[in-house]
Amino acid sequence: MTAELGAKVIAADINEESLQAVVEGIKAKGQTAEYVVTDVTKKEDMDNMAKFAIHTFGRIDVLVNNAGIMPLSFFSDHKKAYKAWDKSIDINFKGVVYGISAVYDQMIEQGQGQIINISSIYGNYGIYGSGVYSATKAAVKVHSDSLRVETQGKIKVTTVKPTGVAGTNLGNSVVNPEAQLGLAGHNGNEYLEKLGKFAENDLPAEEFDKESIKLFFIEPEDLARNVVYAINQPWGVSISDITVRASNERYVF
Repeated sequence: MTAELGAKVIAADINEESLQAVVEGIKAKGQTAEYVVTDVTKKEDMDNMAKFAIHTFGRIDVLVNNAGIMPLSFFSDHKKAYKAWDKSIDINFKGVVYGISAVYDQMIEQGQGQIINISSIYGNYGIYGSGVYSATKAAVKVHSDSLRVETQGKIKVTTVKPTGVAGTNLGNSVVNPEAQLGLAGHNGNEYLEKLGKFAENDLPAEEFDKESIKLFFIEPEDLARNVVYAINQPWGVSISDITVRASNERYVF
């Protein structure tokens, strides 16, 4: 989406096959993109990603920290969940820290830049079944605020909080499916019913319609559109926080 507006894109991910598909798709439209295989949990990989971007395009205007997993689980699940918890801390929070560190000096030297960190509404509160995941996303928010205060007039910082996003496969990292109910609160039974219908492709058409107030899930494109909105402001205008929701999501905060 940013490439369509003229951005030169560096795609970074641990999965080279996915990177190739993304970059080939961008280039097929006559736009500019390259990729570098990157593990966000390794500082040297993130540093190399930034060096690659500078070598390829000469500068870094925007970094989007988007990698994440969602190991929803209860504290009583610790014996089977602790490895997923460790991984989520490394990806969800340390990956953001390493990403910022990798581009910080270049942006300061340029005199401008923007860092967009993908948090979550789970970062607003610690709720039933979300302890470690909520903590990582709250850490992203607090870290972003500190960076914004330190770099005012040099680097713009945006925290984006999406709700449920279809097609991200985040559900694959859930440890205990029952832990998903905390976000729905008193809407839990209805939420489970809708999830079941969604899985069976049995939701009413209006709940897939982006022009309908009954939209149940946003999709990656909806999230990306709002990220682009934050990026596409004049350099003097900063969108510091934005929450992206489906109007009929059934979450309680």
